[in-house]
Formats: sequence, C-alpha cells, structure tokens
Amino acid sequence: MVLNFSIKTPIQGNLKSKFTSYNFIVFINILTMKKILIPIAIIAVIGFIVYSKAVGVYNTFVQTEETINGQWAEVETQYQRRADLIPNLVNTVKGYADFEQETLTGVIEARAKATSINLQADDLTPENIAKFQGAQDQLSGSLSRLLVAVERYPDLKANQNFLELQAQLEGTENRIAVARRNFNQSVQSYNSNLRTFPNNMFAGWYGYETKGYFEASAGSENAPTVEF
Repeated sequence: MVLNFSIKTPIQGNLKSKFTSYNFIVFINILTMKKILIPIAIIAVIGFIVYSKAVGVYNTFVQTEETINGQWAEVETQYQRRADLIPNLVNTVKGYADFEQETLTGVIEARAKATSINLQADDLTPENIAKFQGAQDQLSGSLSRLLVAVERYPDLKANQNFLELQAQLEGTENRIAVARRNFNQSVQSYNSNLRTFPNNMFAGWYGYETKGYFEASAGSENAPTVEF
C-alpha cells in the first residue's frame, strides 16, 4: 500500500491566500466600475437626446424665422407700392379746384406718418406690428374718404389718369391682403411652435420671442371697396 502525503509549505498557503484576496478585490472593482459606468452611460444618452432636440428646435426656429423675414419684406413692398401711388393720385385729384382740401391734407399727412415707420425683420414685436398697422390703417381710412369724396365729381371719376391709378390702387390693396395673410399664417405657426413644451425652454436659451401679426382692423368686415 502506497501512501501519498501532500505537504503544504507556509509559502504555498500564503500564495493561495493572496491569490484569493486578489480575485476578490478585482471582483469588487468590477462591480464598482459598473455602478459608476451605468449612470454615466444613462447621463450620456440623455445628454445626446437633449442635444439632438436642442439642435432640431434651433434649426426649426431659424428656418421659420427666415420664412417670416421674407414674407415681411413682401408686406413692406406692397405697402410701399401703395405709398408710391398716392402722390400721383393726390396730384390728379387736386387739379380740380373745388375738391375738398381737408380730405387731401388728411391723405398726405397719413401717408407721411405711415412711411415714417420702418420695421426691421428682427423688430417684429407685437407692439411694433400694432404701431405699424395703426399707421397703415389710418392711411387706408384717409384713402377711403378720398375715394368717397370723388363720387361727387363726375368729371374726375371719368379722368383716364385717375381710372388708371384707381385700378393700380385696387390691385395693390389685394396684394397687401395676400401678403398680410401669408405673413400672419407663418407668424402664428412660429408662435405656436415656440410656446409648445419643451420648445419654450429652448427658445428662452436661444433668445427667440413671439412675433406680432396683423389683427383684423376695426370695421374691416365692412371695408369699402375701391370701385367706380
């Protein structure tokens, strides 16, 4: 019978103990790293989502604002076209000596006030738009009174130059209405998007604010037509 004796030296026992302790420490370190990395990964994912959303919202604001700027330029162009027609209209009318001077003066003064208000695309606040519209509505009222007064002058109504100006003025008023409607639609869409959560938060960070738009003028449902 052969007996196999295994003799452990103190050195071997120490090595095994140290190896076991090392494995345990490695295991603890792995668990610790996982506990650290998981929150970091979650934060990174959330940060990426927020960043993507912020970039998307910013790009949408920029694109919409550019559309609004282009449509505002069209509004200004049509109002300027109307303003450019008025001097010729006034000169044609005042050629009739007995025409009401007060009516002509009202048109001239209203035109001066309307053309003195110039808004840049980055100043389209509700207050500025209301001021601009108020001046333009005042001019529209003065023109309406002028055209009503012309009814009392048959010879003036038949004047060829006046008829041509009347046709141009009527066409311009239609263009103004279209330009204002397009502008309003874009601004209302922009304002609605800006107020929606979380876009309102990003808008505050980027410095975007709501824009003004044209309100229906008082009595616009009974607005006089430019016809003769």
